[in-house]
Amino acid sequence: MQAARFVGRALVSILCAAATLHSAAQAPEAGAGSAKWDVNNPPGGKASASLDTRTGTWMSVDVSPDGRRLVFDLLGDLYLLPIEGGEAKALTHSMAWEMQARFSPDGKRLAYMSDGGGGDNIWVADLDEAGALRNPREVTREPFRTLNNPVWHPNGQYLAARKHYTGTRSLGSGEIWLFHAAGSPEGGGVQLNEKPNWQKDLGEPAFSPDGRYLYYSQDTTPGSSFEYNKDSNGQIYQVFRRDLAEGRTRAWISGPGGAVRPTPSPDGKFLAFVRRVRNQSTLFLKDLASARSSPPGAAWSATCRRPGPSRACTRPSPGCPAERRSWCGPPAGSGGWTPLPAGPGRSRSM
Repeated sequence: MQAARFVGRALVSILCAAATLHSAAQAPEAGAGSAKWDVNNPPGGKASASLDTRTGTWMSVDVSPDGRRLVFDLLGDLYLLPIEGGEAKALTHSMAWEMQARFSPDGKRLAYMSDGGGGDNIWVADLDEAGALRNPREVTREPFRTLNNPVWHPNGQYLAARKHYTGTRSLGSGEIWLFHAAGSPEGGGVQLNEKPNWQKDLGEPAFSPDGRYLYYSQDTTPGSSFEYNKDSNGQIYQVFRRDLAEGRTRAWISGPGGAVRPTPSPDGKFLAFVRRVRNQSTLFLKDLASARSSPPGAAWSATCRRPGPSRACTRPSPGCPAERRSWCGPPAGSGGWTPLPAGPGRSRSM
């Protein structure tokens, strides 16, 4: 309880600053008499097309707090799906581009990115018992910088998001900002960190379950200019952890293959992240008590690769030779991963 009170007192300046930007009264927009561009009703002809698919790429997904449903995006619309699979239900089907939906801590609202207001901003909508979105509203009103990667603070009153900054290159950089979930007339927020420069990326915010820590990823390669040709098996991105109570930031996950997509477990004991291992992206878990990182067990396993061109198999599998099933990582003595005993339930994704 003392730790909780300490965190609460230390965070009060940040949260109160965000709260002052919220106002129940919405200010009228300037130039009401002039025509305003409506993303969902553009001029010109319109046509509809039917789409039936069972796969997608470049999708984001989130699990409801009760573990019963998934929300994901596909081609600019949001969909709801039972955790066991089945027919996906469209939550949005407008011309606006919506993506990166996140359930609120109580599961009753969704935060997502939408360009429905003319630019990429963070929106919130209510999710009713029937699985329909109600009362969508724009939380941020950034007229020039775009916003993405929304994530809920555990108290459900605030949202953190990545603000995208561009200079001479469109790829640009980012900062994490905190916003009141109810929004404000100006859509302003509170800056939580600062972009490293104008070309090196920073983003993917995630709160610890107690709200004290903010995790994020950052490009920490040398120099101040973005480069396409990088060694993906070296360290490009690192995961950082900012203590919001004490205002301190430290590199939290580093090393070969880098680290992106920090995702704390609901109990706060683990941090999931993605690391590059040779020619594939691999899911890892960091035990926050022991500070050890390793790929998850059989329940989360994917592909086990052996040295050589395009030789891979999934284990446990009858079609996968035993000697290949038992190998996960560099040969023993190379300083990396070593062979593991073959058998059901002993798999690691590499």
